[in-house]
Amino acid sequence: MIIKSIKKLFPAFLISWYHFSLAYLGAFVYGFPSRKMIVIGVTGTKGKTTTCNLIAQILNKCGYKTGMASTVNFRIGEREWINETKQTMLGRFKLQKLLRKMVNEGCQYAVIETSSEGILQYRHRGINYNIAVFTNLTPEHIERHGGFENYRRAKLELFKRIAKKKDEIAIINLDDENAEYFLDIPVSKKYGYCYQCKFFGYRLAMLEDKYQIANIKLSPAGAEFEINFSGKTEKFKIPLIGEFNVYNAVAAICVALSQKIPIEKIKDVLTGVNPVPGRMEIIDSGQNFTAIVDYSYELASFENALKNLKIFNPNKIITVIGPTGGGRDKWRRPKMGEIADKYADIVIITTDDPYDENPKKIIKEMLAGVLSAKGGSASGGKNPKRVFGKNIFEIIDRRQAIKKAVELAQEKDAILFAGKGGEKWMNLAKGEKIPWDESEIVKEEIKNKKLTDVKG
Repeated sequence: MIIKSIKKLFPAFLISWYHFSLAYLGAFVYGFPSRKMIVIGVTGTKGKTTTCNLIAQILNKCGYKTGMASTVNFRIGEREWINETKQTMLGRFKLQKLLRKMVNEGCQYAVIETSSEGILQYRHRGINYNIAVFTNLTPEHIERHGGFENYRRAKLELFKRIAKKKDEIAIINLDDENAEYFLDIPVSKKYGYCYQCKFFGYRLAMLEDKYQIANIKLSPAGAEFEINFSGKTEKFKIPLIGEFNVYNAVAAICVALSQKIPIEKIKDVLTGVNPVPGRMEIIDSGQNFTAIVDYSYELASFENALKNLKIFNPNKIITVIGPTGGGRDKWRRPKMGEIADKYADIVIITTDDPYDENPKKIIKEMLAGVLSAKGGSASGGKNPKRVFGKNIFEIIDRRQAIKKAVELAQEKDAILFAGKGGEKWMNLAKGEKIPWDESEIVKEEIKNKKLTDVKG
C-alpha cells in the first residue's frame, strides 16, 4: 500500500531517477565489485534459475570460483544458501554487497538472474555484465509492464547494455519467436542454440556458432541429447526432467564453451549436476506414486510441467495449483484453469501468495477456466467432465489441498504441486508472512498417509 501511495504522489520520471541513482550509489559504496569479475546475466521468462545454477556448477567444478544470485539460491564457490527474500533480483545495495563478498572471497565469475522487474528498477545498472543469456519469452508480468512489447523491451535492455562494450557475448535461444529482437542487437559475439532451428535465415550468419539440439530422449531419470556444432556431434546426459531442462542445459553449455572450457569437462559436470530445489523436484518418500514440486506459476511453465508428467506413464494426473494474488496478472487465472483441465484428471485449486486479495475470489477466477472446458463461454461455465468432490476441489488452505492430493493418489498416479516451488514464505494480507517449505510439507503428508494406511 505504501508503494502504491508513493507512485501516486510522485511522477514516474522522479521514481525512475530515484531507482537509477540508488543503483550507482550502491555500486559506488561497494567499490564497483562487478568490474573485478566476469559477470553473466541470465534473462527470460522461464528457465532462468536452473540455467544460472547449471552455469555456476559447471564453472565451479571446472576450477573457476563462481558466485551466483538466483530466485531460489545464492552461492559462492561450493557454499550455497537459500534466497529467502522472495526477490528474483536483489535490491541495489544488497546485490552490490553480495557482489563485493564474491570478490573478497576470490570469485572469478558471477552469475546473476536478471529479471524484467529488476531492469525496470535499474538494479542491473552499476553491474558490469560481460555475457547475456536469453532463455525464452512468454506473456508474463504484462499488467506490471503495460503490455508484452514493454516486457520484451525490458529484457532487451540487458543485451543493449553489453552491446556498448567490446568482445562481449550473447547466448540466444533461436527457437523462441522473439529471438530476432535479441539477434538484431549488435553484440560482438553471438551464439545461438535451437532444436527446431526454423527461423532467421540471413541472421544466422551473425553467429559465432550455432548449437543444434538433436535426438532428445526423456525418462524419469533425466534426459539424454546430442548437440551438433562446428561440424561435430557431442552427446550429453543430465539428471533433470523434461525437454525444457535440455534447453536450460544447452544454454549453460554455450556459456561454458564460450569460456573455452573443454567439452569433456562440461559433460562430466552435467552428468552429476545437482537439481534446483523446487524446480521439477521429485519427492521420494517411498510412496507408490510420483510427487513433484515445481515453481510453475505461469502459463507456459505450468503446461510444460503437466506435459512432462507423461514421462512417468501415470494412471492419473493430479495437480494442486493456486494463482498468485496481489493483483498480479489476473488475466492468466482462467487460462491456468483451462490448462489444468486439459492435462489433469483431478484438479485441486488452492492459494499461492494471496497477499491482500480475497483467496475465494482468486480461486473463483481460476475455477472459471476449469469449468469452461474447451467450449469457453459457450459452455455456460459447465464442464461435463468435472464433478465437485470427485475430480475438482476448492481448498483455500494450501496445506489441506496438499493433504487432499496425497490422500487421493493411488499407485502409479502422479501429482504436480505447482506454483510455490522452493519459496520459503507465503505472503498473506497486511504484509503477514508465514514460513513455507512445500517439499517438506509434501513429505510430511506422504508420511501421514502411510501411518493412516498402517492403522487402517
